[in-house]
Amino acid sequence: MRHAKHTFKLGRKSGHRRCLIANMLKSLFEHERIETTVAKAKELRRHADRVITMAKKGTLAHRRQAIAELMISYNPITTKEARAIKAGKEKKEDIYNTDRLVIGKLFTDLAARFANRQGGYTRILRVGERVGDNAPTCVIELLAQ
Repeated sequence: MRHAKHTFKLGRKSGHRRCLIANMLKSLFEHERIETTVAKAKELRRHADRVITMAKKGTLAHRRQAIAELMISYNPITTKEARAIKAGKEKKEDIYNTDRLVIGKLFTDLAARFANRQGGYTRILRVGERVGDNAPTCVIELLAQ
């Protein structure tokens, strides 16, 4: 029996689906608003709410769980790049991938924004149908409060 095993399969195998959700989560937290299909947005909402709740708790274990959920990859910087950052010749955003910035934003800005909220951190607004295949599209965004 498949009790308590609900998921939108989205026509993909589990590994591809997990990578898709992780990339969409990173984009959602970075831009706070993305456009996608309704089925993907409904699945994304479940994961986004869980990760934001982890960020609100803010412990090291929850940070590591969020990093695993978002599939964050840390690229090591060379000593030359570290000296350039320290001297002010380069910005961190130019050298680091945006994954580090996303996890920082999640655990500082978004956790503080939703500190008094008990859930329901996202909103899905239907836009219309996609031109190529007539799939229903929507905008999923983080709430302002």
